[in-house]
Amino acid sequence: MKQTFLTSLLVLVAMALQSGLVQATDNPDPSAVPANTPCTLHSDSDEVQLDFKRVIDRYLYRYGLTPARAFALRLQACDSQLLTGARLRLTGSESSELPGLLTLDGASTANGVVIGLQSANGQALPVNGDDAWSLALAPGDLTIALQAYLEAEPSAQSSRNIVLQRFNATAFVALDYQ
Repeated sequence: MKQTFLTSLLVLVAMALQSGLVQATDNPDPSAVPANTPCTLHSDSDEVQLDFKRVIDRYLYRYGLTPARAFALRLQACDSQLLTGARLRLTGSESSELPGLLTLDGASTANGVVIGLQSANGQALPVNGDDAWSLALAPGDLTIALQAYLEAEPSAQSSRNIVLQRFNATAFVALDYQ
């Protein structure tokens, strides 16, 4: 039974004031927030690190994915008089074998797994997807509850070639205000 520690997902948040559709940039800058945004990003949500703790490869071979781990993005001082909604989009390095899921960063020593992202109720949030998740803004603070899970790539699962070691993956979160 093989186990690993400290497998993590780094989520960087970029907020943009927009009305309508937006072109995704290749390198969103999480510190670039327009002056008239209806919410401000809480300092603990600039870079969110999620530790998957112990992952057992035998579990991945049998079930194909791990239970989801919760994390949250926090917005504060939302002013719903400026704008009433936002669309959440995820960008990052997408898996070719499992489209919509996030690949591990190049320096990772793990292999054969990718990361899935979803809302707290299990709605898939595909990386680089065309659809965005709509959020309603209310006055005050807003917590966006999200989850991440590891999924075995089918080729690694069938060849029993999953390597669980330290890894990082980075996803950018863009909030397009409406």
